[in-house]
Amino acid sequence: MAIATPGATQQFVSVKEIRNGVIILKDNSYRGVLICSAINFGLKSTEEQHAIILGFQNFLNTLDFSIQIVVNSRKMDLRPYLALLAEKEPEQKTELMRVQLREYIEFIRSFSDQANIMTKSFYVVVPYSPHFSAATSVGFLHHADTAKNVTSETSFAEEQAQLEQRMTLVGSGLASIGVRAVPLGTEEVIELLYRSFNPGELENPIRLDN
Repeated sequence: MAIATPGATQQFVSVKEIRNGVIILKDNSYRGVLICSAINFGLKSTEEQHAIILGFQNFLNTLDFSIQIVVNSRKMDLRPYLALLAEKEPEQKTELMRVQLREYIEFIRSFSDQANIMTKSFYVVVPYSPHFSAATSVGFLHHADTAKNVTSETSFAEEQAQLEQRMTLVGSGLASIGVRAVPLGTEEVIELLYRSFNPGELENPIRLDN
């Protein structure tokens, strides 16, 4: 039976490099990733819901490039939280408080084993490529099979600035409907890609900085 080597595995991964939070694909196109907050649409009034829908429609109409909306749903890892509670147990001043804390820890552990507690993260992937049209730039890690690996005369800094302009436009458009969007840095992008290729592992969600 043939064993996949690291070189063979990398053939299925479109990522060439991650630099300054920018994903560089093998066709020399770029991807920037925004992590987005959520809004509780169901709790909004009818007028507010209509305003959000209209605002989102207007936002999409302002774009002259494609974007991809990614929803990442994963089982929440409560082990760090339970470990933190266990560390707090000796600090309790009375035996009653220690007993209650132990019972609470056991309740959370039992509940999480019986129910799938999920956490959702929302991302917007923004593409930029000076070589291809917007139609060939759709997708998180998609790249055109017929694309030539052309070395651009434009420096990476200039191309990154073009991508950041698009990301700023997307962020301001989402802010108009109450959604906060923050660009991911290099370490966060690496973590996101690692989770995407290792969906079975439990991870804490990437959080927006306060």
